[in-house]
Amino acid sequence: MANDSTSDHTTKTSTFQEFAEHVDYSFMASLNADPDANDNGNEHHPRQVYSGHYVPVTPTPLPDAEYIAHSTTFFKEIGLDDALALTQEFQSAFSGDLSNAPEPMLKLGWATGYALSIYGTEYTQQCPFGTGNGYGDGRAMSIFEGVFKGKRWEMQLKGGGRTPYCRGGDGRAVLRSSVREFLAQEAMNALGIPTSRSLSLFVSKSEQVQRPWYFEGSQSNDPEVMVSNPVAISTRVAPSFIRVGQLELFARRARSDAYPDALKELEMLVRHVIDREYHEDIDSALAFPDKLVKLAQLFRDRLSSLVADWIRVGYCQGNFNGDNCPVGGYTLDYGPFGFCEMFDPVFQPWTGGGRHFSFLNQPLAAQQNFNMFCKSLEPLLQQEPNAHQALLQIRNEFGSVMEQKVEAMWVSKLGLECYDSELVVQLLKLMVSTRADFNMFFRELSHVPKDIATLAHSFYKKPTQEQLDQWQQWLDQWRTAINADEQQASVSQAMKQINPKYTWREWLIVPAYQQAEQGNYDLIRELQEVLNAPYQEQSQEMEDKYYRLRPEAFYRMGGVSHYSCSS
Repeated sequence: MANDSTSDHTTKTSTFQEFAEHVDYSFMASLNADPDANDNGNEHHPRQVYSGHYVPVTPTPLPDAEYIAHSTTFFKEIGLDDALALTQEFQSAFSGDLSNAPEPMLKLGWATGYALSIYGTEYTQQCPFGTGNGYGDGRAMSIFEGVFKGKRWEMQLKGGGRTPYCRGGDGRAVLRSSVREFLAQEAMNALGIPTSRSLSLFVSKSEQVQRPWYFEGSQSNDPEVMVSNPVAISTRVAPSFIRVGQLELFARRARSDAYPDALKELEMLVRHVIDREYHEDIDSALAFPDKLVKLAQLFRDRLSSLVADWIRVGYCQGNFNGDNCPVGGYTLDYGPFGFCEMFDPVFQPWTGGGRHFSFLNQPLAAQQNFNMFCKSLEPLLQQEPNAHQALLQIRNEFGSVMEQKVEAMWVSKLGLECYDSELVVQLLKLMVSTRADFNMFFRELSHVPKDIATLAHSFYKKPTQEQLDQWQQWLDQWRTAINADEQQASVSQAMKQINPKYTWREWLIVPAYQQAEQGNYDLIRELQEVLNAPYQEQSQEMEDKYYRLRPEAFYRMGGVSHYSCSS
């Protein structure tokens, strides 16, 4: 275990040497490197990786790197001085240059492979070799793992250059997508939803790459033109970056007996997952088969709670594959994500996605990922029929557990004492009919109004008199259900802690990355402040700017209402 110099809460890590002292590379220490890898990390060309849990790789530094932002919230949480982000050593390392990293830090990072499954179907054709041995972290690499204030964190560069899994790509992330991910992780954490975290954001002042995008004002579904984008590196942080897709990869290899140690490497990875993500919840004295059963039960609880939380705030992952589903049960990979504004049960921001990953279908997508998770544990229970049967029962109960979590979410969101299916279904139908803004409507409802007219400004469509009558009838029923006459103040207060006022609105994020491309980062920092206090009332200036309906001009605009995963 690393020395934790921040146990004294008055002491902050202020130098990069002190930062380096927190290092503890448990992933590389307890798991296997690819035996065919170069020890020096010179692994920047696509190739098949047949075995091992990771490939050592050096990042490709950003030329002429410039600091944009860091997460003051996360720095404070783990005991880092904000001044650390402005030091040359920090900026060099987290813009991809590890050549001067102080000991005990290493001068290289690591990338991992994983398998692809889409809605429970295994795929290999996305791999350029057609085998699945080339699929993994193509432009993401971890460069640090350490312990801060008794908690383990892994830090991963996104856009740090090519790895063996790059599939012919350039290994870079553009500024646009990097700004989105940096801000989205800040926002989700402030909303109280488990997520990877933001550490820092850097941009190159000289390197650009081509990406497909939309003409200005375009309403095309697909990008129409190649545009030059500044490249950037955002650093995301999580307890680990192990996903369902990684377990799937080794389970597939074990089932096909791809190499002699395939089953052993699957077991090693699962044991590491337990140690990293569930050590506080799984008794170390349990037999290994019992640990697996407990692991499945705990992951089911975390995953179902996570997805219910996504729905609570209008979040849609867009592409909830197994490789975007961390086994720790938090949100990861802010690529084709979006937040539902005009309520649509099948809202899907990604042009490459489908209804199966749309807003209210996310519980079903989660179930498919959980099925693949359980399938990945099965090779380890071939000689344990009782534990295997318990695992299958846990898998089969996911749907009912997920349903309970979603119902509990609606109870809290509406200030109810118990779930009322008819009340919720009727509400959702009315929200569709008058095109209610999802988050604005629920925030306004949190004031517990008596007259539907006070809620109408959260509608994108002017309601007819018949619709107003239907709304008023629903509102009266709801007020009765929450006993509004007696408990209005307490219900209102509780609902305002569940229903955020300030959430992600894509059309308000676009100017931030557009200005950043011109070297102006002020709006990014303003958005950090606004999104870090989503449940609080803010100044009238911030309310006028950030708490309003999407203007009609953005309804079908490419890159705002929808976008490709071209990052």
